[in-house]
Amino acid sequence: MTLILVSAVALIDDRGHVLLAQRPEGKSMAGLWEFPGGKVEAGETPEAALVRELAEELGITVAEADLEPLTFASHGYERFHLLMPVYACRRWTGEVQGREGQSLAWVPGEEMAQYPMPPADLPLLPAIIARL
Repeated sequence: MTLILVSAVALIDDRGHVLLAQRPEGKSMAGLWEFPGGKVEAGETPEAALVRELAEELGITVAEADLEPLTFASHGYERFHLLMPVYACRRWTGEVQGREGQSLAWVPGEEMAQYPMPPADLPLLPAIIARL
């Protein structure tokens, strides 16, 4: 089975809300809500991948030093196994915007479970809520 390495982040605003992004039509698991991030490319660290992905997807600049290791997901899907380190981040520059057509929502911790998410993301919620 193929192992896919993806890094993700819980962006936390000054109200303690977390950013969720909805997977756009045409992508696998379209319509589900997830934490921003993406695949780690060859030669990249998970932190460098997040910095790149957040600039591409959300139009924000994040310093690697502002990414705090939080938890990880290890989940077997039908065609691959996902390994996903997850970070918390409270500092960035720029205005968050969905640059790939995805909807975005700033969600209080206690409401995150109301958003349909990929199976790998659900076990992350307690650790993220505890960090708020």
